[in-house]
Amino acid sequence: MSEDDALWRRLVFPPDYRNPTPAARYHLTVIGAGPAGLLTAIAAAGLGARVALIERHAMGGDCLNVGCVPSKTLLAGAAGGLTFASAMQRVRAVRASIARHDSVERYCGAGVDVFLGQGSFSSAHEIGVAGATLRTRRTVIATGARAYIPPLPGLGEIAPLTNETVFDLTEQPRRLAVLGAGPVGCELAQAFARLGTQVELLELGPQILPQDEPDAAQWVAEALVRDGVRLRLGARVTGAARTSAGKVLMLADGTAVAADEVLVAAGRARNVEDLALPRAGVRVDSQAGIAVDARLRTSHPHIYAAGDVCAALQFTHAADAQARIAVRNALFPWGARADALVIPWCTYTRPELAHVGATSRQLQQAGRAFDRYRVEFG
Repeated sequence: MSEDDALWRRLVFPPDYRNPTPAARYHLTVIGAGPAGLLTAIAAAGLGARVALIERHAMGGDCLNVGCVPSKTLLAGAAGGLTFASAMQRVRAVRASIARHDSVERYCGAGVDVFLGQGSFSSAHEIGVAGATLRTRRTVIATGARAYIPPLPGLGEIAPLTNETVFDLTEQPRRLAVLGAGPVGCELAQAFARLGTQVELLELGPQILPQDEPDAAQWVAEALVRDGVRLRLGARVTGAARTSAGKVLMLADGTAVAADEVLVAAGRARNVEDLALPRAGVRVDSQAGIAVDARLRTSHPHIYAAGDVCAALQFTHAADAQARIAVRNALFPWGARADALVIPWCTYTRPELAHVGATSRQLQQAGRAFDRYRVEFG
């Protein structure tokens, strides 16, 4: 383990940390220390509430550890002409330098009782973690989401990479197959291609970035091709296997795509399985996540949710906005609402593709008239 990774781990999940003795009762308990959970906890503590924060894996969640910070750092390194080794070293150094902002030490210093371990409900007002029971008046669930691995025959056996493991690579793959051309797939495909890896990007649909405008997505597709990415659109993967050629993806048309590594970027799965939500009376859907109303209340009036575990748009800034609403509603009778949020997003390929509001496809499906304008810059 590098010095940077050792520092990072000490900050976000210190091995010698001992959970505190629980308070008699907390005003607010937050489950999950990603962007939504961190903001909820520190805001509530700043308002004078007794707050418990539970994290089972690493403080900072996806954004710091395996999402925004490492991916954007890798993109910048690739665009700046770094080698693979130098780019990955910079990823680890940047992540370690930022980690103290999300560290256990910082949150303990802010008056939050941090508990490391898996949290699960015993009842709506009792949560178990690492052998302790936390009693709480209100709870915010902010457990986020993880990479989804499609149930394709043989895929699990080839040990595919995801955004959660790709930044652990110490050797550059000569060939990389990327399954899924959403933002994660496109960003990492372009980064690895610019670093010199032969990349094939497979997408089931007719365009990359299917949630964005087709014309804009096409400009990004052309840039990927110029950088050496081979696009396979309309590619239905039916299975995977290890062969003498490497890790192989089999397509419905009989094509076999061989690579040294396979990166799965095929969507997200909500982290809800280990929370014992039925004991708390919280309804959850396997696809949509925890059901919430416009005020981010779950089916139990004293339990709220924020961030990727319940949001339709899974972005750090969306989790931040929801956290601000959840903490207000959990602690005060103000009735802040999340249904009026207008959430932009950006895919950090070169060129970048930014978006806000409804797409033309969504407007057409809703039967709403619209005009289209195109303006050239530069």
